[in-house]
Amino acid sequence: MNSQTSENSMNSAADRFALRLVARLDESTGDLPYDISERLRAARMQALDKRKRPVAVAVRPVVAEPMVLGAGHTATMGGGGGWGSEGGNWWRALVSAVPVAALLIGLFVVGVSQNEAGANEIAEVDAALLTDDLPPEAYTDPGFLQFLKTSQHKN
Repeated sequence: MNSQTSENSMNSAADRFALRLVARLDESTGDLPYDISERLRAARMQALDKRKRPVAVAVRPVVAEPMVLGAGHTATMGGGGGWGSEGGNWWRALVSAVPVAALLIGLFVVGVSQNEAGANEIAEVDAALLTDDLPPEAYTDPGFLQFLKTSQHKN
């Protein structure tokens, strides 16, 4: 009983405050020009239209079924407990971890294959340099580079 009495007294105190505030605002609006008072009236009407009204909520029994929950411009999947309220959670977590594990394994395989391909290319170039008739120092000589350029133009 005490909590209901204190809640009623708080509501009545809030109502009295609201009435005093409205009275004070009404007193000061008499001095405003007509266009400002009309804009205020229009804004007041828009605010009243947009205010949240209490909605009656029907109580339904809890059913364990998936549902789509909207949150603004996004939607999320949520819902029931699966095969029993406790047993389905670990199974769902395991199933949702499988795509992440597959992605990580795929990234690892791609990285290894690219590293091997790069190492193979470098090994081919090294083998060609070492088995060639010219010594490797010839490739760093600026005169040899000029010779290669002029010999390509003659052909």
